[in-house]
Amino acid sequence: MNQIEVISTVRRRRNFTAQDKAQYVALTMQHGNTISSVAREYGIAPNQLYKWRNLMENGGMTAVGANDQVVSMAEYTALLKKIKQLEQMLGRKTVEAEILKEAVEIAHAKKFISHIPLLTPDVTHYKK
Repeated sequence: MNQIEVISTVRRRRNFTAQDKAQYVALTMQHGNTISSVAREYGIAPNQLYKWRNLMENGGMTAVGANDQVVSMAEYTALLKKIKQLEQMLGRKTVEAEILKEAVEIAHAKKFISHIPLLTPDVTHYKK
């Protein structure tokens, strides 16, 4: 006889860690195991295991093909945010440099600044 499972309560959605997912997918790839048998044994929907397996295979193949490292979506999003911040900082610094360049040109034109280069800070004494 087959075993019948009776569900008496509503279960909440489970959150699996990346390590758990990798472990379950690895079990499906072992000789003699099928996705359905692993899903039944651990109470996971078979379509969920298929999805994880495809993601790992496709993501892994893409990373290997491009010789890249695979990172999590959270890390990817954080890196994109950091890039955006750095681009904004670069934009501000570029504007500041343009403003300073124009100010120096105006000061040279009105002779507020000498055209003779200043001595470097490490030169503290004059040669006689």
